[in-house]
Amino acid sequence: MADSWDGSFDHGSQSDDSHQFDRFHIEPIYDAFICPLTKQVMRDPVSLENGQTFDREAIEKWFKECKESGRKLICPITLTELRTTDLNPSIALRNTIEEWTARNEAAQLDMARRSLYVGNSEMEILQALKFIQHLCQNNPSTRHVIRNAELIPMIVDVLKSSSRRVRCKALEVLRVVVEEDDDNKEILVEGDTVRTIVKFLSHEQSKEREEATYLLHELSKSETLSEKIGSVNGAILILVGMASSKSENVLTVEKADKTLKNLEKCENNVKQMADYGKLQPLLTLILEGPPETKLSMAVYLGELVLNNDMKLFVAKTVGSSLINLMRVGNMPSREAALKALNQISSFEASAKVLIEAGILSPLVKDLFTVGTQQLPIRLKEVSATILANIVNSGSDFESIPFGPDHQTLVSEDIVHNLLHLISNTGPQIECQLIQVLVGLTSSLNTVHSVVSAVKSSGATISLVQFIEVPQKDLRAASVKLLQNLSPHMGQELAECIRGPSGQLGGLVKIITDNIAITEEQAAAAGLLADLPERDMGLTRQMLDEGAFQLVISRVARIRQGETRGNRFMTPYLEGLVRVLARITFVLADEPDAVAFCQEHNLASVFTELLQAAGLDNVQMVSAIALENLSHECKNLTRLPESPSPGFCGSIFQCFSNKPLTAGLCRVHRGTCSLKETFCLLEGQALEKLVANLDHTNEKVVEASLAAMSTLLEDELDIENGVSVLCEAEAIRPILDVLIEKRTETLMRRAVWVVERLLRTDDIAYEVSGDPNVSTALVDAFQHGDYRTRQIAEHALKHVDKIPNFSGIFPNLGQ
Repeated sequence: MADSWDGSFDHGSQSDDSHQFDRFHIEPIYDAFICPLTKQVMRDPVSLENGQTFDREAIEKWFKECKESGRKLICPITLTELRTTDLNPSIALRNTIEEWTARNEAAQLDMARRSLYVGNSEMEILQALKFIQHLCQNNPSTRHVIRNAELIPMIVDVLKSSSRRVRCKALEVLRVVVEEDDDNKEILVEGDTVRTIVKFLSHEQSKEREEATYLLHELSKSETLSEKIGSVNGAILILVGMASSKSENVLTVEKADKTLKNLEKCENNVKQMADYGKLQPLLTLILEGPPETKLSMAVYLGELVLNNDMKLFVAKTVGSSLINLMRVGNMPSREAALKALNQISSFEASAKVLIEAGILSPLVKDLFTVGTQQLPIRLKEVSATILANIVNSGSDFESIPFGPDHQTLVSEDIVHNLLHLISNTGPQIECQLIQVLVGLTSSLNTVHSVVSAVKSSGATISLVQFIEVPQKDLRAASVKLLQNLSPHMGQELAECIRGPSGQLGGLVKIITDNIAITEEQAAAAGLLADLPERDMGLTRQMLDEGAFQLVISRVARIRQGETRGNRFMTPYLEGLVRVLARITFVLADEPDAVAFCQEHNLASVFTELLQAAGLDNVQMVSAIALENLSHECKNLTRLPESPSPGFCGSIFQCFSNKPLTAGLCRVHRGTCSLKETFCLLEGQALEKLVANLDHTNEKVVEASLAAMSTLLEDELDIENGVSVLCEAEAIRPILDVLIEKRTETLMRRAVWVVERLLRTDDIAYEVSGDPNVSTALVDAFQHGDYRTRQIAEHALKHVDKIPNFSGIFPNLGQ
């Protein structure tokens, strides 16, 4: 068969062997059929005045060239000058050529048909494909002949060939065959052909991908076929990927993009594109489509899962349109707009775009409107969720007025309305509205306005009651809100939480539930920790209800690694330690608190927590708790019984001085222990406090220094206290704290401690030679508050920087 194709080829000037099909004929070519200029069979033969015949297109081109070059108008064959360019159609010759061509093309197509089988050789198939391509390109009207000859399914069939060259050529030929021919396109897409073409988009060979893309682009020009292409699983996904590719051939990328543009005629395709990240077509329909299409696209937008970049893009593109739809649309349109806005408002940057577009006024109106115009409860829930998202954007809502009265979200009336809704709606809306207040109370700019409105509305009790609701999300949001409020209205909250009808038990249950640490637990621990630490009633109730024991258990489990850590571990542990520390603030007035601390060896617990590396607040609170415990040590130390001084001892003081009994505490002069009397000299507490003087956090240093200073109180043996600090190598770190002057509070505390240290002559003598210490004391003497200047003066006297007779201030007291 190949020989029959090749044997009669005229390998003339044509470079593409597909053109050689014009040279193979069942019937011979007559010379009269050939144009002298093109050497090809004429399509529209015309005659000149001298009787010479040419193809119309060729002779007209000749005349044009003569005119443009300024040559005489001559016959290209006889070279004789012509008087006119008039052309006379050779109708009889044209009819003869057409009949001859039809007979030969029919024979050639029959040969092509017999070649288009996968089992034939690659050369046979390629020759047939090239002939069909050549036929269609030379005479587009012959496409119906290809269709009638039923060659299209046969070309499709060779797409299964193992030859890459055959597959590529078949894709190319199919594109030519169906170009601008809807009937051929309909035949091509019958069966599973479109799916087969789509598969080629994923082929490794770029040429196959390119030809498949070109073919799909041609098919996509038909609106009916656009829907069929989109229905093929993966077609739009692959095209979207190709259109955004940086590594694909530029022309292929362009065709993929144009194909997608054609596919936009079908709404289902637009939705698919949106699924795969190509949002612009869907957004364009929201902006420009008819009402029913706008609604359909807005509904779909609300169902999409968008990343943050997409949310911002959507907000910038259609945010205003959606807000307008929410404001003036019918109920289905408002619902679609609300759900779409809910989706895009959850990203901080896109929420800010919506604020600028004016979302607050219609949103608040929807929430507060009652009567016939009000939204259904399920949509009010969506509105509340959007408002919660908006509030969490970090904007300064105190400076964003809205509505006819130019109110803000923290205006008293607005907050009162929110609180009223919270008390009179269902759990889901309540949860979102409380989240709104959580956002407003998380900002220093707006929290005070909300606190004022909560107080003036009398809503504190109702907010506290949410601690015990069964709905987890609502309870968690409420606890977070109360935690935000607690630094500003702690006493009011404490009074509501404690007492027979309070929610203390519910709060403790949340904190100590034996589960993985949650945000709710961290917030609950923070809330309880923020309540006034010296509220005796609350501490007493916590003791009675066993709350402290549960907290100790949780702290122990965390320290032992039994509780799984997560991002809420740190705030949760900080809250637990602060809750536990509150018991140390009532030791002087609450014997049961002392007994509890002794029973559970709290001094040892806080000593261990001093080394909680990376948890500055835990270290600080532990040091404060140890300070409180150490203050109580002098009241708990058992002093040895003293024998009667006798007659001489009662007269002469020298006979009454008692030597320190072996085994007694050098500072407290009695029997001490870390567990029973909370003495810092036991259990390495002092050494760990000294280590924290080098901490980078000033508050940890301040708390540690304050705890150590309890060993130098007037009621104790100060001289031995100084000796103990010397032995713990604390002197140099204390002096460094003074010299560094990191904060005013630290400086005042350091001056007090250093003055006590300098009462020891050896230390005073050594320090007198350190100009840095002297400078720091002079600075405190000149710039400190009244009390600090008093103490600094005495310290400077110890190192002979101020004469003892300079009594500027009254005698120094404790």
